[in-house]
Amino acid sequence: MRVLVIGSGAREHALVLALRRDPSVTAVVAAPGNPGIGQLAELRQVDQTSAEAVVALATDVAADLVVIGPEVPLVLGVADAVRAAGFPVFGPSGAAARIEGSKAFAKDVMAAAGVRTAHSEIVDNPADLDAALDRFGPTWVVKDDGLAAGKGVVVTDDRRAARDHGAELLEQGHPVLLESFLDGPEVSLFCLVDGETVVPLLPAQDHKRVGDGDSGPNTGGMGAYAPLPWLPAETLTEIVEDVVKPVAAELVARGSSFSGLLYAGLAIGVAGPAVVEFNCRFGDPETQAVLALLDSPFAELLHATATGRLAEVEAPRWKDGSAITVVLAAENYPGRPRVGDVISGAGEGAVDGDTLVLHAGTGQREDGALVSAGGRVLNVVGVGADLAQARERAYERLSRIKLPGSHFRTDIGATEVTIPQG
Repeated sequence: MRVLVIGSGAREHALVLALRRDPSVTAVVAAPGNPGIGQLAELRQVDQTSAEAVVALATDVAADLVVIGPEVPLVLGVADAVRAAGFPVFGPSGAAARIEGSKAFAKDVMAAAGVRTAHSEIVDNPADLDAALDRFGPTWVVKDDGLAAGKGVVVTDDRRAARDHGAELLEQGHPVLLESFLDGPEVSLFCLVDGETVVPLLPAQDHKRVGDGDSGPNTGGMGAYAPLPWLPAETLTEIVEDVVKPVAAELVARGSSFSGLLYAGLAIGVAGPAVVEFNCRFGDPETQAVLALLDSPFAELLHATATGRLAEVEAPRWKDGSAITVVLAAENYPGRPRVGDVISGAGEGAVDGDTLVLHAGTGQREDGALVSAGGRVLNVVGVGADLAQARERAYERLSRIKLPGSHFRTDIGATEVTIPQG
């Protein structure tokens, strides 16, 4: 099987690595990829937001399967064009991808499906913002209604900060979504979805804020771990049966059947799971930890999903133990990052015993030096018999990587989690 992977981050590096482990995969082409992915796959340039360009590339490389990693091309309907050209595509249609592209649409789907989520209100006029804020709080959740790469959300007890964020979004022409605050620890659950067939992967937990102890602004994600030793099996079953399956069925009923990876972000509170958000693709950085534990042929799972045969394949198998991802970020991230600095000690991004170094925002100079080229630069993944060993291995490997001005969280997977009891 020849697989074309669209994307350029650490998520795509993890996808390519998992695909290369599948004996049915004869070649992987990544577009545009990055220097780490280039050690595993042929790299090609493409405008990932152009349906015409992606179709042309899939034709040129004779792809047997196209995997679209990022949300933007999915929301723009790139998967529709590739599918219409006759290629199996892992990734939902533009209509189904609205589950991430429009939070208002997602709320409407959840209401129709009877899924618990935060109370919300859309504000599209600056004159209505103050009155709307008065109906929420004392913890305000202010979101960009569209795509914001994980950084369009402010959760704060400071009404002025909430108002400033809402006003800034409205000034940019973006509708604002206000939500009630959901209590409890958060869970990321990835599910392979083929119409009404839902196959869950391992649950994970993301760490969104930039600093230790969940301090500072939201980022695209500073680390994650999987599985979650504190999450009861019955809660996982409840999420699949009462959240993901009803939403998948509702999308089918609306003529927007989902095919690909449906990501449910949930808060586990006193009253049980409640949805924080849905995404239409593999999450970053959770994917890097989850796929490090996969023990099934990855391409087979993706191809079966893309061709409507998910119900026919064996459920995913998992290695024993835990995996953790720690993100190394550039100076000033999540603000405008410093780029162009030389990275040492990262290796080539391949497997090194029980650790992986995955490239997120890297580039290569003409002299061959590896340099920073984005906010989240590298991901270090550690795998161990338990979470403590996985953490030890990841942080030890990270200590050998040098990037001027870089920073990372030291507490990924370290906090003891308790679920609120009613």
